[in-house]
Amino acid sequence: MAGCERRTDRGFVTAESALVLPVLVMVATALIWGLLVVAAQIQCVDAARAGARAAARQDPPDAVVALARETAPSGATVTVSREAEQVRVVVVARPPVLRGLPFELREEAVAAVEETAGAPTRAEGT
Repeated sequence: MAGCERRTDRGFVTAESALVLPVLVMVATALIWGLLVVAAQIQCVDAARAGARAAARQDPPDAVVALARETAPSGATVTVSREAEQVRVVVVARPPVLRGLPFELREEAVAAVEETAGAPTRAEGT
């Protein structure tokens, strides 16, 4: 009778692996996607800053947008606006890989307008 009471654990490892493996794959996929989103956000930050610096030097708006788009993630939109003494560059992009998600990456940079060489200052012009 002692032989009848013996249990075997054969097959439990296979069943556990079949349940855990898909969860591990989903977690790894989510981590990789998160890293791609963070990398795209950093590209948006860099693009906005580069565009704001170029706009502050009073580069033409087309050149500012082109410079920012070189640094921004693919498909990003770049908006440049000038106010009295400041320039503002906004970069908006969709997250990579899962573009159907309802959020977007957005970064904004503001810089003070620099005076160009040889241009009259306010004191000289008045």
